[in-house]
Formats: sequence, structure tokens, C-alpha cells
Amino acid sequence: MTAGLPVPMGLLAELTHRCPLGCPYCSNPVELERKSDELDLATWSRVFREAAALGILQLHLSGGEPAARRDLTEIVAAARSANLYSNLITSGVGLPAGKLAALADAGLDHVQLSIQDAEAQSADRIAGFAGAAARKRELAREAVAIGLPLTVNAVIHRANIERIGALVELAIAWGARRVEIAHVQYHGWAERNRAQLMPTEEQVAPALQELARLRETYREEIVIDAVVPDYFARYPKPCVGGWGRRSINISPSGLALPCHAAQTIPGLEFWSVRTHALAEIWAHSPAFEAFRGTSWMEEPCVQCPRRETDFGGCRCQAFALAGRAEAADPVCHLSPLHARVAELREEQAETAYEARGHRAARSTSLARAANPLR
Repeated sequence: MTAGLPVPMGLLAELTHRCPLGCPYCSNPVELERKSDELDLATWSRVFREAAALGILQLHLSGGEPAARRDLTEIVAAARSANLYSNLITSGVGLPAGKLAALADAGLDHVQLSIQDAEAQSADRIAGFAGAAARKRELAREAVAIGLPLTVNAVIHRANIERIGALVELAIAWGARRVEIAHVQYHGWAERNRAQLMPTEEQVAPALQELARLRETYREEIVIDAVVPDYFARYPKPCVGGWGRRSINISPSGLALPCHAAQTIPGLEFWSVRTHALAEIWAHSPAFEAFRGTSWMEEPCVQCPRRETDFGGCRCQAFALAGRAEAADPVCHLSPLHARVAELREEQAETAYEARGHRAARSTSLARAANPLR
């Protein structure tokens, strides 16, 4: 390890981009990677061993929908063999009865279940999958029954922000130990649907008040993680704890990324785990080095007392809104382009969502409610 280089804490393994849902805020890239390009079990197993040797403690198995991988049980077993704490990030759709128990037997440590809304009809509409809400409820019951810690993740936007209280209460009813109130990040599919997803200022203020009430009311029952949505914040959040400081994201084909949206920034060179060891990527990959630390910063970030706290905010958001990844995140009120954020907050549309993937795939997923991953 290079002297002075931070030790990463987490590895996000995007096992596949395949998914039966069509969520309009999906964090996957608009150009989805093909099944034929996905890393095989042997490569993932090697990456997990290298991650442990690098000092990584937590492994997040994500997608797409990880259950689309027929070798998911073996992947979980490989994580346990590498002594990594494994967290399955799942939609709950595509995991047949008994599969979760098999994953627990293989060494799975935790389940993070996404939900779209507290109202089943709205949840299914947002997910683009009839019956998705019911499947999620059953998976939550199974997780709690077999003793797996459960976190519920609710992505918040205009269609469900007024039901944050109901979402927290649903997580409690399902036996979750933690609930994440995660506001939409406007990259990829969410950027395409920003005008349909953006909450209004009249929605955000009472939602934040409701969160404070919920934390007080249920402080002995559940942990509630939540932050102010970016476009309504005074300061930006540190991108994944700071670019190249805390985590590594591996795409289905093996590209190592500093964050899930890093490929939206042109000109970055991403190394692959197929050809480079993980330690080499962490220490020397041009993409990880590009915005690590503070030396790349421009004004107003250079003189800002928060530069070691938020690290200039999100680089992908800076590029999307300012046209330059080196710019201050326009979410920050000190950015000369902050007015652009205010303009985008006002852009509202009631048109249909553009769901991730092509329309034929979405129609097929709706039709295959009985066997979505066939």
C-alpha cells in the first residue's frame, strides 16, 4: 500500500445489470452492460480475496438484481471464504422461496431490500412490475424469520415523499433494524426523469420535519438514515465519502470505478480487475487518482474550510450541471453556478417515466410476474 493512501472500507460488486424492474431512478448507467460480459465466479472470488487483503471489510452485492446470477449462492460463499461481511442489495423480485435461506447458509450476513412506496399500487407502478410490493413483503418476512439483519431502502422523490412516515412504519412492521431514506441522485436514468421525480419545495420542508419527528418517536425501534436532498441543501455531500477514499465499485464487466456514476465523466481511464490487481487499481488507477484529495480543486473550494469535509461535493454532479468535473458542485451555495440548481428544482413534469432498459424488456418483465428471471 502506498504511504499515506487511505484504506478502503467497502467494495460494491455490481454482479449484473439485469433486473426485472424498471425503476425511473435506477443508478445503473443508461448503457447497460451485457450478460455475456459479466465477470465469472472465479474472477469475483479472486477480487474478494484481493479486497480482503487490501483491508476492505464490507462487501455489497448489487446489480441490477443480483438474483439474476444463477451462481449467486457460490458468490456469497466466496465472500465468506474471503472473510468479508456480505450485504445483499436486492429488489426482492427474482428470489424464490427458500433461496434466501440458502444464501444465509452460504454465509450471507445482511439483506438490504429496496421499496418504492408504502402503497402497493403506487410501488408497483414506480417499479414497473405488477406484484413487486407483495414479493418484497414476503422476502422481508423470510429474512427476519431466518435471523438475517434487514435494512429497508426507500428512494424518495415527488411521488412518495409525502409518505415518508408510512415508509418508516412499514419498515418497522416488517422487522427491519434500519431504514434508509435515500433521495434520488440525478444520474443515469434519474437524470432522464428529473422533471418527473423532483419534489417541490413545498414537499421537502415538511418531509424534513417529519423525519425529525420519526427519529424521536422511533429512536428505540429502528435506525433512520436520511440526509437533505442535494438540490435543496446548502452544502454538497462528500461523494462516497470522498473520491478514492473509502470505497471501490466494480461494474459487471470488471471495470473499477470510484463511484457508480464515474463513467459519466469523459476522459477518465478505468482499469479492469481482469487485467489489474485490486491493490494496484486502488493505488495507481488514473480514474481513482483524478480527484483524490484536494490538489485538483479550483475556487471557491481551494480556500473553503470544508474542503476536507465534503471534498468539493460530487464530481459527477459537477460535470452534469457545470460541464466540468473540476468545478465546485453547483449544489453548494458558494458555487457561481448554484442558480442552475434552483432552476432545475422548478422544472416539473407530469409525463410518464422513461424506465431503465428498452420498452420491450419492461413489457416482458410485467408479463413474467410468475417467473421474472426465466
